[in-house]
Formats: sequence, structure tokens, C-alpha cells
Amino acid sequence: MDKHEKQEAAGTPADAAAEARVDEALQESFPASDPPFWTLGPERPKAAEPADDPQKVRIYSGLGNAAAYAIRDFLHRCDVPFEWVPLNDDAPAEPLCVFPDGTRMAAPTIRQITDKLGWFRNPSRTEYDLAIYGAGPAGLSAAVYAAADGLSTVLVERWALGGQAGSTSRIENYLGFDQGVSGAELAERARRQADKFGVEILLAREGRGAELQPGRGVGILEDGTRIVARASICATGVAYRCLGLPDENRFLGAGLYYGAGASEAPLTAGEHVFVVGGGNSAGQAAMQFALRARQVSIVIRDDSLRRTMSQYLLDRVEAAPAVEVLARTEVTALHGNGVLREITLRDNGSGTERRVPTRWLFVCIGGDPQTSWAESIGMVRDQSGYIVTGPDLGRGRERLQRWPLDRDPYYLETSIPGVFAIGDVRHNAVRRCAAAVGEGAMAVAFVHRVLDGS
Repeated sequence: MDKHEKQEAAGTPADAAAEARVDEALQESFPASDPPFWTLGPERPKAAEPADDPQKVRIYSGLGNAAAYAIRDFLHRCDVPFEWVPLNDDAPAEPLCVFPDGTRMAAPTIRQITDKLGWFRNPSRTEYDLAIYGAGPAGLSAAVYAAADGLSTVLVERWALGGQAGSTSRIENYLGFDQGVSGAELAERARRQADKFGVEILLAREGRGAELQPGRGVGILEDGTRIVARASICATGVAYRCLGLPDENRFLGAGLYYGAGASEAPLTAGEHVFVVGGGNSAGQAAMQFALRARQVSIVIRDDSLRRTMSQYLLDRVEAAPAVEVLARTEVTALHGNGVLREITLRDNGSGTERRVPTRWLFVCIGGDPQTSWAESIGMVRDQSGYIVTGPDLGRGRERLQRWPLDRDPYYLETSIPGVFAIGDVRHNAVRRCAAAVGEGAMAVAFVHRVLDGS
């Protein structure tokens, strides 16, 4: 059975016996008279939200279920209201999703969920003016400005809108939002703008290769779909960096999480949460967890947070009674039987190690660019894999020898004419949300020059 057949099989109705086991598990876990639940997604006043909201997607699973976490994370990033209903240990291993129309899907893939929500689509045009790959702040910005200028624009995203910023619980230093804004809300606002201007958004679609010719690029998606465009923008960002520990993949989504984990914050009430990393994303995550968790420990290798965290966040971390900073410390081992139960911490000053119990470990230590595809088409990258653009490619007589045109590369243009790179995937990029949005707008200005032949 190939991948697509497996996806279809996962979406078909479960057999009678399997459904009976799920129903029995639900009844045993929560009597119909008093069905408790965890409400996730954007928080609203409880009085305004009935206990039985028929418009929510319900996810039934046990705690520490990696597949259920992936679904929660996706729905949270997409601003889709949902409830996670925890089941007892005897419940089926696969999560069950119940949609507002009553449809049940056992262990659905993200592609099947997007299809069910009416979001999955194929390209409507044989050729676009501009194709953008990656829908973080940079890609969304480029899409909005391009479509507003009248360019036929397609935006391709392999997961959910917002990129890494989409998982951030609150961005407080973004211009114009004096009370702060969550990454999911910012992405949803940008999506509505893009939709207003006619951007075609393809979700749950990942680019796997490209065929580039002068004035015409062809992006090849994982299912073989071909996106033809006169100009292209790469805004694929970075993938979360791992700890590099044995059996790390075994605990992913089952106690170990990459990123700020905004979708999981309501589940950490009364727990001891560990956050690895000393940047703003780690600080924002710690403050979000501190609203519910019994204790939050920030684990860093450095002596303090002062060199890596914005002052306003540092002040809040230091003032929060439930938050502690474990300096000169790192996580060296993960322990548990399928679900994370303990971690080993090493004090790099004394060399001593200790095991501490926890079910929640969030890793916010940056990321690595996902640009292996760029090598196959001859796109210039730096030693770390980031895409080199504009002035960094050289100018005049020192210009890259493989550059085929008489003009110098435009700012943000890669070593392939008409293909631009913006945001975190770019060499020497300023890694701020506002900078990414600015690069998106700037790239569109240069796209116009390419399309005009100037």
C-alpha cells in the first residue's frame, strides 16, 4: 500500500468493533452527565462559551499521544476551535477526531483534516506571476503585497500558516499591537488579508524540487503537482533544532515538544514544565506556562539570560515567582516508557547530574534551514545551509561567476535570476518578525522589476 492509499484508509469510517471500543472508552472516562474537557485555541471568557459547543472539533486520545499533539498543534495554529478530551489508559492508541457535522476520523492525517475543513485544493492556474513557498510572516507579507499589486499569486505551505511565529503565545514588541498579539492571531489576520486580495493558498503541500528556466520556474510538490510561475520566492524558514539525544524521536509529541507549545499550555496545570533555550521564544513560552504550571524551569548553557533575551521579557521572567533559571545546565537524557517521565540535567559547572520527574519538555533553541533542495538546482548557500542573496553574492567584477545576467543580483535575489529568498532561510537575515514582514514587502518590489524585464 503506498502513502496515498494509507491516507485514504486512515480517513475511512472505523469498523464496528473499533468504534465500539472508542465509545466504551469515552463513556468510562466521562459520564454523559458531566463530560469534562480541556478547551484549547484562543481563550475566551468561560461564561461566553457553552460546555457543549457543537462547532468545535473534538479530539479524543490519551495524554502523551504524539499523533493527537500534531492535530492539536495544527488546529491551534490555524485558529480552529477545538477540544481535547483525555481518555483513560485503556483507550485506543490512535486519536479520534469528531467534526461538527458528526464525521468521525480515526488517526487522520493533516492533509485529510485540511480536506475535511475545505482547505485542501489544487492550483487553479496553469501559470502564476509569483509563487511563494512558505507561509510564515515573510511569505504571508510577500503574498499580501504581491496580490494587492495585482500579481497572480500562489502561496504554498507544507504545514500551517504562521511558521515558527505561529506557535508563539504572545508577541509584545510587534509595532501596532500595544497589548501584544499571538502568533496564531497574527497569521490569521494576514490570511484574511491575503484572501481579500485573491492569493491562492495551498496548505498541506510541500515543495520537493524545482526546474528553473529564464523567466519561468516550475516548483514540484511532493505529490507531483507542478507550480509554474514567472518569479518565485523562498520563505521556507527553518526547522526546529533538536537536542541530539538518544531516543529523542521516541518522545516527540509524547512529552517532548519543539517550539513554544502554545497549544499545550492549558494541559500543564499543576505540572513542572522545563523550557530549554534562552531567547525570546523561550521566555514567552515560560511566561505562558507560568500562568498554569506549578513551576517552570528555563534551562540554559550560558551564565544568564541577559545576552539572549529582550529586556522586557527578562524583567518578567525574573519577577515571576513560578519561574526559575537553571544556568550552566543542559538536558543530557530522556527517560520514560513511550511517554516522557523524567529528564537528566547536568550542571556544567560542577559536572554533577540529577534526574528530575516531568512530563513536559519544550525545546526553543533555534533552528536549521531546510534547503537541501537548493543544492540540487545549484543555488548558492553558506556553510550552514542558508541561502545567499543580493550583495553577498558579489558585485561588478567580483560578482558570482555563474550569474548569467549583465546586471547585479537584486537585494534578496538568489544566485538564480528571478528567485528570491526572504526571512529566516536567508543568509545574514535579521531574525525578527517585523524584519521578515519587511523583507516580504521588499522582495515584491524587486519581483516587479524582474517581471518588467528591468
